[in-house]
Amino acid sequence: MSDIIKLLPDSVANQIAAGEVVQRPASAVKELIENAVDAGASSIKLIVKDAGKALIQVIDDGCGMSVTDSRMSFERHATSKIRKAEDLFAIRTMGFRGEALASIAAVAQVELKTRRHEDEVGTQIIIEGSEIKSQEACSSSAGTSFSAKNLFFNIPARRNFLKSNPVEMRHIIDEFQRVALANPSLFFSLHHDGQEVFHLPKGTLKQRIIHIFGNSYNERLVPIEEHTDIISIKGFIGKPEYSKKTRGDQFFFVNNRFIKDAYLNHAVTTAYDELLPADSFPFYVLFINIDPVHIDINVHPTKTEIKFDNEKVIYAIIRSAVKRSLGQYNISPAIDFDAAPASTALRDFVPSAASVRMPTISFNPDFNPFEQNTERTGGSSTYRQGPQKANVNLGNWEQLYKIVQEDEQKKEVHTHPLFNLPVETEETPKFKLVENHAFQIHNKYIISPIKSGFIVIDQQAAHERILYERYLNSLETHKGSSQQSLFPQNLELSPADFELLKEMMDEVKALGFDIREFGRNSVVVDGVPSDVAGGNEAQLLENLLESFKQNSTVLKLDKRDNLARSLARNASLKAGSALNKEEMSLLIDELFACQMPKVAVSGKPTFITIGLDELLKRFTV
Repeated sequence: MSDIIKLLPDSVANQIAAGEVVQRPASAVKELIENAVDAGASSIKLIVKDAGKALIQVIDDGCGMSVTDSRMSFERHATSKIRKAEDLFAIRTMGFRGEALASIAAVAQVELKTRRHEDEVGTQIIIEGSEIKSQEACSSSAGTSFSAKNLFFNIPARRNFLKSNPVEMRHIIDEFQRVALANPSLFFSLHHDGQEVFHLPKGTLKQRIIHIFGNSYNERLVPIEEHTDIISIKGFIGKPEYSKKTRGDQFFFVNNRFIKDAYLNHAVTTAYDELLPADSFPFYVLFINIDPVHIDINVHPTKTEIKFDNEKVIYAIIRSAVKRSLGQYNISPAIDFDAAPASTALRDFVPSAASVRMPTISFNPDFNPFEQNTERTGGSSTYRQGPQKANVNLGNWEQLYKIVQEDEQKKEVHTHPLFNLPVETEETPKFKLVENHAFQIHNKYIISPIKSGFIVIDQQAAHERILYERYLNSLETHKGSSQQSLFPQNLELSPADFELLKEMMDEVKALGFDIREFGRNSVVVDGVPSDVAGGNEAQLLENLLESFKQNSTVLKLDKRDNLARSLARNASLKAGSALNKEEMSLLIDELFACQMPKVAVSGKPTFITIGLDELLKRFTV
């Protein structure tokens, strides 16, 4: 029997390795940008076409490579970062395995142009599927230009598994943002299909955060800085009131390398105890500087997981540092009553004791507020009342009460945006009886008698179910009704959220939104679904995107189902809303007209039934 174990060809081995290193276009972007950072570049330009499927090009002004190095860089396990195994515990660079370029060249058509600053000419290498097509001298600027075209051109199955362009572009933006945040002293730019998505000049970390996430973050940031013998922490955390429902804007960097660590994330969130709303997550960009000997980064192919030799100590330091910054900058500023005024203007404002003069008060001891007839003498009034005026005054008090009652009855009645029916603006009593024998308690539950007892309806859960089925029908028929806004609102989004909105633009319009793009990363909201309250259209759309991302992460829902759930949750009637009898009747009728009236969108019941037998047991001794 002949031998059956064979050594794989290099091209096949590289394709197998590429399955771990290059999972999607964003993986190649990450490796190429990190190589540019390690090369000492001060300016890095990323160009992508067709969300990286057609072209990924990274241009930098780093050190460049010689003729020999440029050829060796495409060999497996060829690297300039380490020399021996012990170097793995002293790594300060982003890359060190020497697999990235070989893996990319195995699944793409690659062109490399590079020149060192001291050389007069550069080197050009063209590789397709690990096969070198040409290598020659060329004219090139100092630094390196790396182009990867037609990713997975020789592995059609892998290419078919790629997502839509907006999805892949969001992943590219995520990787780009992480490297850009870690290196605020470098210039970065990102171009997609001929349009500039990011233009990030050199600056401080705070300036880099604002350039990436928008000017609104200028007032949201709280600085944090802590130095210990074990680690040093610096960066920014977000104020509690600006927390979001998703974990997207949370960044940990260890020695400038982005990592994902649920344990350290828990340290940050616990520092926000009793400050965050339920199911909300704070924004933070935190940099941890630690001696590389205390960490192991060779744990995962993507190098986003790190092992610490003493995680509990680091957890405690991070938690205390965050709590300290929140107390120092955000929660309650200390007031020092013994401190001197901060400026001369304040001292000038405070009057001196000599300039203070006691006021004089004069009064008429004969003044009677119930006197009807007045006699004015010398500019003053004298009020007198006799016994015969008592009944007249009593009538005045009754007349005053009557006027107050009329004013209460003339209170303005507004229209509830969810039902288009009038709602009383006065405070609703705890138990509100109406003609159809249904009543509302605590502006949260609706109670209605039935033959066997009574039912208790959760008004928010019931309305979520109604809207959810209504929006699903709109997405299927593409006939969602819309109401135009009197004043269109402009919404500026992060590049990732903008790509997400572009991806599901057809479905969002089918729900009833009237949206159009307005410049880079911004949209104008001209209209919203007809059953949604107007006046805050931009906030509604932003909440819709946040809920969509949260459901995508946790529930892994279909796009249409996710959109219907997200909009129903944000547009539904909230607990604490007072309803009149027509609204309660309409809510009950529409709930029991649903296909699944018993179950809310969250899976909880929309109503419960309490029978007469159970009531009897309650009153039985």
